[in-house]
Amino acid sequence: MFPGQGSQLVGMGLDFYESFPDARAVYERADDIVGFPLSEICFHGPEDQLGQTENAQPAIFVTSIVCLACALKSNCLSGRPRAVAGHSLGEYTALVAAGSLTFEDGLRLVRRRGQLTGNAGDSQGAMAALLRIDDSGLQAICEATGVEVCNYNSPEQTVVGGSSDAIEAAIAAANVAGGRGVRLRVSGAFHTSLMAPAAQKYALDVGDARIVDPRIPVIANTDAEPLSDGLAVRRELVAQLTGPVLWRQTVEMLGAAGVTCFMEFGPGQVLSGLVKRTLAHAGTATFAVTTDLDTKTDGR
Repeated sequence: MFPGQGSQLVGMGLDFYESFPDARAVYERADDIVGFPLSEICFHGPEDQLGQTENAQPAIFVTSIVCLACALKSNCLSGRPRAVAGHSLGEYTALVAAGSLTFEDGLRLVRRRGQLTGNAGDSQGAMAALLRIDDSGLQAICEATGVEVCNYNSPEQTVVGGSSDAIEAAIAAANVAGGRGVRLRVSGAFHTSLMAPAAQKYALDVGDARIVDPRIPVIANTDAEPLSDGLAVRRELVAQLTGPVLWRQTVEMLGAAGVTCFMEFGPGQVLSGLVKRTLAHAGTATFAVTTDLDTKTDGR
């Protein structure tokens, strides 16, 4: 599993950079591709610069690839995974892990994606997390306020997006319904129809990218089903900009298919927490950059 935007933290990857020549090479290659010192923003911030969408997305992507590469180099992994999946931006890391995208092409796409969605977000839209609202209650709130679902994260957490007024109305409705609404600190309503102008432009970039059939099943954000070939990958990368991330459904599907251990690579441990909230008896493990700049594994 590979995390998406919001998992970034200043200092991420610095310990890997200093300890592993392979990690140093990845960050240096990334700096060359994007044309600015992305590694310095990862390692030293400042936080507000790292948090900007056009920087956060490539920074998380590169750091997640470094985590995976270091795990492989350290012989922390054995065998072939049943599948790979990523949350939103993390889907690109999953595609690199599955051999559908090269690191270089993945980073170029992620950089462009961050620029387009960041620009779209600057002009309109907001997001909120709705807690302890079931699917029927969620549907009622969406119909009443006009918000759209952005992320199905776990049975108890769904993220919605829309205009600022609609988000405030959805928060109020969630509170009345016995749940809770929390406005998120984001620059726009990602994974909603408000991203349509960005998706139209981005389709040209995806069309020009080198994308091949995945060697390992990659579970798509938009329908929680394996991506079968390169053409399906192209459709997915454009569609996920305006469609919700079906993360809860992805975890449930993998659990039903017999997956018992979920391993997360990247900054933080957000996805591992969402797995535990969705499948109480699932095993999770992390090879992650934490706030202490430690690499930790947690196999429960």
